[in-house]
Amino acid sequence: MELAVLLVFLAGDMATTLKKNAGKKSAKFNPLAPTRVTTILRILDRTYPDVRCALHHESAWQLLVATILSAQCTDVRVNIVTPALFKKYPTPAALGRIEPEELEPVIRSTGFFHNKAKNIVGAARKVVEEFGGQVPEQMDELLSLPGVARKTANVVLGSWFGRGEGIVVDTHVHRISRRLELTKSDDPKHIEQDLMKVIPQPKWIDFSHQIIHHGRALCVARAPKCVDCPLETVCHAADKTWSTVEQHKGAKAKKG
Repeated sequence: MELAVLLVFLAGDMATTLKKNAGKKSAKFNPLAPTRVTTILRILDRTYPDVRCALHHESAWQLLVATILSAQCTDVRVNIVTPALFKKYPTPAALGRIEPEELEPVIRSTGFFHNKAKNIVGAARKVVEEFGGQVPEQMDELLSLPGVARKTANVVLGSWFGRGEGIVVDTHVHRISRRLELTKSDDPKHIEQDLMKVIPQPKWIDFSHQIIHHGRALCVARAPKCVDCPLETVCHAADKTWSTVEQHKGAKAKKG
């Protein structure tokens, strides 16, 4: 008799609990929750602890030129081209004295060499004429140089001068930031602004380097290596090749 009473009591208690839980909404996933962002940053720090800019350089000028050349080109190719380039034209003054057509054969393999040659020579002349031969350290001054947009300026400021005034948004950062749902935008300017809101400012420089390395090593554009990815449990990307968590339709590299 006592057992029967106990079972009735437990059944009633369970029914009450289920009723209460049924009235509660399940917690909504927030991709920008500080705890999630902190987890992502901690994993990146552990996986890529000493990342550096992949473009070989020995000065701010060399880094500026290499970054201009890296547009629509791999860093590996740029690193093959720049030693001969800097040997032949070691300073901004040396490059500023030539016409863009003279530079084109040296940088042809990086692609878009007409525009790149014009921008590099133009930047060299402006650095000499307006900045005393030294690459400026201010964002607005860097942006005044031919061929320099925010990505290039952020690379130079962060990797050479150690100043995190923004976040480098290259193709890897663009793609992976969308996969991790840190942004919904497809526009690099908007992506940078979105990231700057959730990534702590002291991490801006390292974050871009780490994501770029991650994009090359594991989170590749096609067939990402999700089974080996240390971020797998916090990533809900729609195009994951293997997943232990729910995948979200909107978490993908491109809209559509």
